[in-house]
Amino acid sequence: MSSKPSILLDFSLLKTNRAFRAVFCARFISIVALGLMAIAIPVQIQALTGSTLQVGLAVTLAGGGMFAGLLMGGVLADRYERRRLILFARSTCGVGFVGLCLNALLPSPSLAAIYLLAVWDGFFGAVGVTALLAATPALVGRENIVQAGAISMLTVRFGSILSPAIGGLVIAHMGIAWNYGLAAFGTLLTLLPLLSLPQLMPPPQPREHPLRALAGGFAFLFQNKVIGMVALIGALLTMASAVRVLYPAMAESWHIDAAHLGYMYAAVPLGAAIGAFTSGRVAHVARPGWVMLLTAIAAFAAIGMFGLMPWYSLALLCLVAFGYLSALNSLLQYGLIQSLTPDNFLGRINGLWTAQNVVGDALGALLLGAMGAFMLPAMSASGFGFGAALLGILLLFAMTGLRQVTLHKPEPQNEAQPASEK
Repeated sequence: MSSKPSILLDFSLLKTNRAFRAVFCARFISIVALGLMAIAIPVQIQALTGSTLQVGLAVTLAGGGMFAGLLMGGVLADRYERRRLILFARSTCGVGFVGLCLNALLPSPSLAAIYLLAVWDGFFGAVGVTALLAATPALVGRENIVQAGAISMLTVRFGSILSPAIGGLVIAHMGIAWNYGLAAFGTLLTLLPLLSLPQLMPPPQPREHPLRALAGGFAFLFQNKVIGMVALIGALLTMASAVRVLYPAMAESWHIDAAHLGYMYAAVPLGAAIGAFTSGRVAHVARPGWVMLLTAIAAFAAIGMFGLMPWYSLALLCLVAFGYLSALNSLLQYGLIQSLTPDNFLGRINGLWTAQNVVGDALGALLLGAMGAFMLPAMSASGFGFGAALLGILLLFAMTGLRQVTLHKPEPQNEAQPASEK
């Protein structure tokens, strides 16, 4: 008689799978290196120009480079050997970090160079991420994909917490150039474990113009109702996470200080880390699509309740709950995407799925910000959350295929005939 799986995350994959262990080490170092750059660029531009507009422009340009890299990286990952593409992208990112370091050492650093290199690193960083996502099922096996995703999620969360703290200390005591230099050195270190990966060839497929190949990815996403709905739920959750744009205005109604405002920003990541750490049974649910829809509805409801809370402490708990439910939902999204997408589409679908995070966050921030301009911030959060929950309930009843779907390996499919829901 087999025992029930533990609720806690199983880390055994790091011990038993050498390739995944290499990816884990490289990913953690890479996240820290990218975090160093992410804090250094705004600090340097603010020091050079004193303009928050210029800082915002740099962040926007880097995001645009990342978006383009995710789309192009998906096409490349379905066409070229993925290990080589990962190594090329990481090496090219390192060149960008070196350029930022040398520019920072100049008596008068070039603002245009910072903008250009921010786009450069955003683009090639995204290409590497997309290729790595496409290669993961081959490295760990589709039966282990949710476990690998949960471990990766924890890596991202802890790396995102550590890197700003490290970057701030380096800037304070050593200067901006050292920050970029350490980011470049960290990128070099990521190449060492990645060199041990096996060759990761995509399935043979016809050569075609990159834009036509990308259009094929969009066609698969829209014609496969299960994969398309998974991406839609992911986009809605990403939009809901943009509720953070309302935090400063809502903090005024609670009369809290900057420290307590900081706790609001930390609440969702904390909930997500707890969700990843206690996700041991997620890979074993019989109906992952059903659970994904339920956790999405509950997450949206948590945002709706957040807007109604009259007390700061209860609002904080709602944000933690949203982070927890979003993490479980993201793992189910990841498992369904990786398990149900044929290998010849993995690059493009992973690129599009990741790109919707960039677009969804921007659209969510714009929508919630606009709602906050016409009504009380609390009502904006509540209206958006409960509205999204209602949409989730409608999808729950309408999407029979998604409710019944199970995790399995798809049969290879011809690119001209995208799968549709049975």
